[in-house]
Amino acid sequence: MDQTVAVWLVLAFGVLAANLPYLSERLLLVGPRRAPKSAGWRLLELVLMAVLSFAVGALLESRIGQRHAQGWEFYAAAACLFITLGFPGFVWRYLRRGRG
Repeated sequence: MDQTVAVWLVLAFGVLAANLPYLSERLLLVGPRRAPKSAGWRLLELVLMAVLSFAVGALLESRIGQRHAQGWEFYAAAACLFITLGFPGFVWRYLRRGRG
């Protein structure tokens, strides 16, 4: 796999993963349906999706070549980027106006 394709794949997966907690009313995307899912569940799902996205990125990086060790700065910046990627789902869930 080419490095450019891997980068775009991780970014696309990150956008999808960051918005999924806001688009589904199911617990952890597969559990029982809750009418109004609380913000705590959405935050937990967001953290789990971020960890999954970081794992996919590390896997793709190790398949391309040698995986580089990262410090806390990398993970802090990546978490901020992940939260920013989830902004469209947040707006759709909490800030859009109701019909009627």
